[in-house]
Amino acid sequence: MLPPDTPPLTISEALARAVRRLAPIEDSRLDAEVLLASALGKPRTHLIAWPDKPLSQTQQETFERLVERRLSGEPAAYLTGEREFWSLKLRVTEDTLIPRPETETLVQRALELIPEDTAWIIADLGTGSGAIAAAIASERPRCRLIATDISGAALGVAAENFRNLGLFSVDIFQGDWFGALPEAILLDMILSNPPYVAEGDPHLEHNGLPFEPDGALMSGPEGLDAVRYLVKGASGYLKPGGRLMLEHGIHQGEPVRRLMRLAGLSDIQTRQDPGGRDRITEGRNPD
Repeated sequence: MLPPDTPPLTISEALARAVRRLAPIEDSRLDAEVLLASALGKPRTHLIAWPDKPLSQTQQETFERLVERRLSGEPAAYLTGEREFWSLKLRVTEDTLIPRPETETLVQRALELIPEDTAWIIADLGTGSGAIAAAIASERPRCRLIATDISGAALGVAAENFRNLGLFSVDIFQGDWFGALPEAILLDMILSNPPYVAEGDPHLEHNGLPFEPDGALMSGPEGLDAVRYLVKGASGYLKPGGRLMLEHGIHQGEPVRRLMRLAGLSDIQTRQDPGGRDRITEGRNPD
C-alpha cells in the first residue's frame, strides 16, 4: 500500500515509470500499457486520450502490484486475463497456453485452403483457449468446428470465449486427441498447435513459460511425441483429400515432413512465420 501522502501520478507519468522498470523485458512499453489499461478498467486508447488524468490511490496501487508481478516473470496475459488473437479478444488463464502471433500463421494458411462458402467439418485438437477454432469460425461461419482438449478447465475457458464471441458453430469435446472426437466422424481438416518443446529445454525457464501449463508445452525428449501421434493417426479421421496442419518448433520442419511421408500423406510442405522461421507443416490424405 502506498503512503497516504503519496502524490498522485498522471497516466503518462505512471506509464513512463513502469516502462523504465520493465526495461529488461522485451516489449516493455506494450506490457506497461496493457497492465495500466487493466488497472484502470479501460481500453489502451484511453491512455492516449487522457495522458494528464491522475490515477486514484487504488488504481496506482493496483498498477504497482501488476508491474511487480510482471517483473517476477508472470506473463501479462495471465495478469490481465486477456489476449488478442486474430483481432479477437480471448480470455486466458493459467489452465491455457497463451495464444501467440506465430500461431496466426496456421490460421492464415488454413483459411487459404478453406473455400469461403464451404461447410467443412474441421477439428482443432488441443484447443486450449479456443484461439484457432475461434479464428476459423469467425472467418468461415458455415463450417462446423470441433474443439477438443484433455483439460476440462481449458475447455471451460474455450467455451466462454466462443460464447462471448457469438461463435455457435463450434462444438467442444473433452478427451485425449482423437479420443475426444465423435464416433465415426470424418473431417475435412485437422488443425493443431500441440506441445512441441523437448523436456528439459532451457527455453522453458524464460519468457513466462514457467507459468504456462507443462502439458501444453512439453512432449517427450525431442518434443515430437504429440506430433508423431497426431501424424500417425490422422488418416483414420480425415476424408480422402483432407488436410492435416500442425504448428511446430522452428527446427522441427524436416522431422515433421519425414513423419508425414512415413504416414503416407502427400503434398507435404512447410510454411514460415512472419520471422522467416519454419512454423507449420501440412500434408494431404490420399484420395
